[in-house]
Amino acid sequence: MSLLQLERHGSIALLTLNRPQAMNALGAPGDGEAIRSVCEEVGRDASLRCAVLTGSGRAFSAGGDIKAMQAREGVFGGAGTVIRENYRREIHMLSRALYELEIPLIAAVNGPAIGLGCDVACLADMRIASTEARFGVTFLKVGLIPGDGGAWLLQKVIGFSRTAELLYTGDVIDAQTAADWGLVSRVVPADELLAEAMKLAGRVAAQPPHALRLTKSVMRQGRTAAYDGVMELSAAAQGLCHLTADHIEGVTAVLEKRAPAFRGC
Repeated sequence: MSLLQLERHGSIALLTLNRPQAMNALGAPGDGEAIRSVCEEVGRDASLRCAVLTGSGRAFSAGGDIKAMQAREGVFGGAGTVIRENYRREIHMLSRALYELEIPLIAAVNGPAIGLGCDVACLADMRIASTEARFGVTFLKVGLIPGDGGAWLLQKVIGFSRTAELLYTGDVIDAQTAADWGLVSRVVPADELLAEAMKLAGRVAAQPPHALRLTKSVMRQGRTAAYDGVMELSAAAQGLCHLTADHIEGVTAVLEKRAPAFRGC
C-alpha cells in the first residue's frame, strides 16, 4: 500500500497520506522515496494544475513514529552520523519533494498535525483546517529539535514569536487558534473539509497553467531572495508569459467580457 495515494480529478491531484493505523506517522525507511516519486509524477503531468494534500483516517499526520524512536530502529536507529544521513534520505527528501512541487498545493488538515505533521502542512501554499484539526510542534517534549526544517518553515508562516511560543512550550493549538494566528486560511466543519479544499483547488486550476507554475516559483524565491534578484526573475518569467497563447486568451476574454478558457499553451 502506497504511503501517498494519488487520485486525479480532472486538473486536480488529490494526495492522501495513507497510514491511518499509525495516524499517518512519517519517517519510516522508504518514505522519502515514496513521497518523492509521487510528487515527481505530479510535476511531470502537464494536465495537473493544483494539488490537495490530506490524511486518511482521523489524523492529518501525527509526525514521526514515536514507537520507532523508543526502540531506536528504522530511521531513528544507529550512530548519530547514521541517523543524520537517515534524516537527509527520508525526512528531508519527503519535505523537499512537497516543498518543491511545481503546482500550488493546498493542505486539507482533517485532524491532528503534530511535529513533522504540522511542518508537512506548512509545506503547502494554502491550508484549510477541519474543526477537528490540532497543530503542534512538540519536538522538545520528546527531547528533540525540529529536524525536518520546521524551525525555518514555520516562522515563514506565522512569524518568529508565534513559532517560538509553539516550539518552546510544546503547546498544541486548536483549529480556530491556528486561523487566528494565520497558520490556516479558514476552518470548516469536518464533513465539508475536502469539498471546500477541492472547490478552492478548482478555482486555482482554472488559471493559465504555465503562468500559475511560474507565479508559485516567483513567490517561493521571494521568501529568501534579495529584491533585485526577484525583480530580475519576475522580468524573465513575464517575458515568457507574454509569448503564450493563454496570455492572449486572457486579455481577449477581459475585452470580450467572458470567462477565459486557458489551454496551457
